[in-house]
Amino acid sequence: QVQLVESGGGLVQAGESLRLSCSASGRIFSISNMAWYRQAPGSQRELVASLTNDDSTNYADFVKGRFAISRDNAKNTLYLQMNNLKPEDTAVYYCNLRGIYRSGWSRKEFDSWGQGAQVTVSS
Repeated sequence: QVQLVESGGGLVQAGESLRLSCSASGRIFSISNMAWYRQAPGSQRELVASLTNDDSTNYADFVKGRFAISRDNAKNTLYLQMNNLKPEDTAVYYCNLRGIYRSGWSRKEFDSWGQGAQVTVSS
């Protein structure tokens, strides 16, 4: 299987920046889609940004122009740069990777989630 470990969350003031990281480990053969989601208390999990294998990106309207998703293939790491943070960005942020991993002599699909990173923005 593929394991994801997130880091970089924290408490910041409005207008400041944070960068989340999501490191993947395991016998990854290929990754088809990478994404960041977030979930605020009492709300459903929502898509923040996604990045496909051909570097196509998609952003939720509420983060366009402020957040940027990127990856480092050599490090198997996904990033979310968050600038000009607002109190309404307060949530637990989750990374999600989908693709194929090696299992013995075969290959299987994976759909893995990080453990979540708390981001709190004070006004």
